[in-house]
Amino acid sequence: MSSSSSIDDIRYIWRHCDAVCFDVDSTVCQDEAIDELAEFCGVGQQVSEVTKVAMNGGLSFRDALSARLNLIQPSRQKLEAFLKQTPPRFTPGIQELVKTLHSRCVDVYLVSGGFSRIILPVAKMLNVPEENVFANVLQFDENGDYRGFDLSQPTSDSGGKKQVCGLLKHRNGYQRLVMIGDGATDMEASPPADAFIGFGGNEVRESVLKGSRWFVRHFDELRHVLEEPEKQG
Repeated sequence: MSSSSSIDDIRYIWRHCDAVCFDVDSTVCQDEAIDELAEFCGVGQQVSEVTKVAMNGGLSFRDALSARLNLIQPSRQKLEAFLKQTPPRFTPGIQELVKTLHSRCVDVYLVSGGFSRIILPVAKMLNVPEENVFANVLQFDENGDYRGFDLSQPTSDSGGKKQVCGLLKHRNGYQRLVMIGDGATDMEASPPADAFIGFGGNEVRESVLKGSRWFVRHFDELRHVLEEPEKQG
């Protein structure tokens, strides 16, 4: 998508897309999972301070992720307890939108800087195949204690969502792939994504609001555009 693309161009791509990549935290789900996990593990404030430093450009994405996880120390046991106690809180309208996309034979992906173990239950509830989830993989030792994350995952570093969109287009030959999310890393994925739609249903990021040709605050708006009759001429 060129920087001169109009909202009509993006709406056209959306109506005729063959793949959609959704961000997860504050987009598909209402919460930021890493913040919720940090609170659960009793280090919410410390992790929040690292996040602020990272958002002000003081840390790379990977360094910020590593620093926050070192504070949280999410053992396998803690993670499983967190999942039992904290079921996904879907953003209103997302389940209906994904169902509509599937009915139109559009491939749906979840692309996140979060953690696959937290996102896979979300994917299952949305009928998104496990192989369509791109997220970070936590690593544990033989006792189940946290020992790092998989650095080979594209989402473990800056530019990861951009890399995933490029990979999907190259591998599957998608003609019109759309990225939807609330953050700057989502917006940066287009190009290679053919269009970006900014989402502000949970959090409105000023840079995304200003930088998006099309910015929506409810998923029903996107679903209605898919369902309305095509204008002729």
